Amino acid sequence: MPSIRTNGLTKRFGESVVAVDDLDLTIEDGEIFGFLGPNGAGKSTTINMLLDFIRPTEGSAQVFGMDAQAEAAAIRDRIGVLPEGYGFDDYLTGREYMKWAVETKDAADDPEELLDLVGIADDADRVADGYSKGMQQRLAFGMALADDPDLLILDEPSTGLDPNGIQHMRSVIRDRADSGTTVFFSSHILSEVEAVCDRVGVMNEGRLVAMDSIEGLRESANGRASIELTCAEAPSVDGVADIDGVAEVDVAGAKLTATCTDPKAKVEVVKRVDRRTEVVDILADNTSLEELFNQFTGGGRDGDGDVPAGEAVERGDSREVSA
Repeated sequence: MPSIRTNGLTKRFGESVVAVDDLDLTIEDGEIFGFLGPNGAGKSTTINMLLDFIRPTEGSAQVFGMDAQAEAAAIRDRIGVLPEGYGFDDYLTGREYMKWAVETKDAADDPEELLDLVGIADDADRVADGYSKGMQQRLAFGMALADDPDLLILDEPSTGLDPNGIQHMRSVIRDRADSGTTVFFSSHILSEVEAVCDRVGVMNEGRLVAMDSIEGLRESANGRASIELTCAEAPSVDGVADIDGVAEVDVAGAKLTATCTDPKAKVEVVKRVDRRTEVVDILADNTSLEELFNQFTGGGRDGDGDVPAGEAVERGDSREVSA
């Protein structure tokens, strides 16, 4: 049974704004799924509907086979949420917040182990309001991990983290997925999605415009890949440009560079050149996720979020509840 399934999920705000438009989405059990898109694409609105913080205008959503609206309480007992933009403004320490999360979920976790897992054990007695943005993000992540949830919903989880923090979070996410946890990972940071996700869904202006593995997206897109061969002597270009999927060939000294519209053509380029001249080094460059992102979203758009200003109170309420 899929961990998440949506059918025709739609959310309109007023008569003119469609935040999520006819979304059909299936996320399998134990999968790390990247939900990618520019600001305003509909990512956070989708998450808020899955959590029943806002209600869909049309369509349906199921989590663990349960209706996301009718059985929201039962669903929340099995998930951990790291919301976008969550902060700590009470005068509680990191340890007190973690204990609160464990007690609220009636979990068997040791708060000290969770604090250590997310790397803030040494600062656990400090007031969380005084933490840096990255430390607050670590604390919120640790709270989401309490009670070993079956599903982790992470909305822009690397916000405020330094490179070490990002790498550590990736490691924890992979470990949880290896143990059976499903991870729904929403982000507009392309490198993070590429580094940790099994599959990716690309949202743009409320619609799901692509869904596949990174390699699958590369194959379906119109991006170009290049391959650079360093040879023992100046290589011959005869016939290389005639290979299907090769758009351009350039030779400079002992180096040959081929630009390919089909990544599979790179293999034939190596074979063709190596028949005539010894190839001593190969450097291949696939279509970057940034190029794919630009193709599927038209370059994206800047904005403050998915929900229009008139609905800010509703969105703000959802952030409070998701703590």
